[in-house]
Amino acid sequence: MSELQYSVNGVVMPAAEAHVSVLDHGFTVADGVFETLLISNGAAFALDRHLVRLANSARGLGIDCPSAEMVAEAVRLTLSANATIDHGRLRITVTSGNGPLGSDRGGAQPTLVVTLAQTPRWPETTSAVLIPWIKNERSPLVGLKTTSYAENVMALELAHNLGFSEALMCDSQGRLSEGTGSNIFLVRDDELITPDVHTGLLKGITRDLVTECAQTLGLKVSFDDTTSSQLATISEAFLTSSTRNVHPITELGICDDSGKLEKTQTLQVGPITGQLASALQNILATDMNP
Repeated sequence: MSELQYSVNGVVMPAAEAHVSVLDHGFTVADGVFETLLISNGAAFALDRHLVRLANSARGLGIDCPSAEMVAEAVRLTLSANATIDHGRLRITVTSGNGPLGSDRGGAQPTLVVTLAQTPRWPETTSAVLIPWIKNERSPLVGLKTTSYAENVMALELAHNLGFSEALMCDSQGRLSEGTGSNIFLVRDDELITPDVHTGLLKGITRDLVTECAQTLGLKVSFDDTTSSQLATISEAFLTSSTRNVHPITELGICDDSGKLEKTQTLQVGPITGQLASALQNILATDMNP
């Protein structure tokens, strides 16, 4: 593949030339927001939904986000400048721009960057482990997709070191919340359960789509609290994210308070998971901007 082309503040350029200032607050203090979109056959999936969440995250962080039209045009230009990607990810990042060497902002114009990459498809099933570190449901960043991801990086590294694909976290009350880059769904007694937003999770675009699919299919959906001890009673589980879609969990682990693997359970890819995976795949095949 030829050198990738990225967009920086609306200008498309080779990846090697795409730079932002070392004074950009996205670099110095992680003062930014972002969205990750699935690229399928050269097109970005669910762009409008992602643009709405991007604007909401920027507003919540106090960043003057470029207009949806401006961001969409940067996405279009970036996709057009690159060879067709059959499966990959596109990232939109907006920061507060250049600022002082501290937390104060300097009133600069925001920085808008669009990048992309071809990525391998996920395996058919996956694994996840519940780690002892908590999701702070009282953080001012709750519900915002910000670039402050250091905790997620450490959590995912712990999961990988334990042999799992994703790390799951509970909130400070011991209620299951989310993964480092995914939402989780459980099935218990033929009921689809996913954690509520009061656990501090980020409402994923795919989480919303799967919930809508479940309601269309007539499945019972609950936004209920689940503790680690209740995980032993589930029959199915899957992760959702923009690149994973519906990703069945076949191995679920639980760590003790020290971060050591305490126990694991094996799960089957059940009928509800299968139904929802097919429903979402049908949307991908017929409507790239649902």
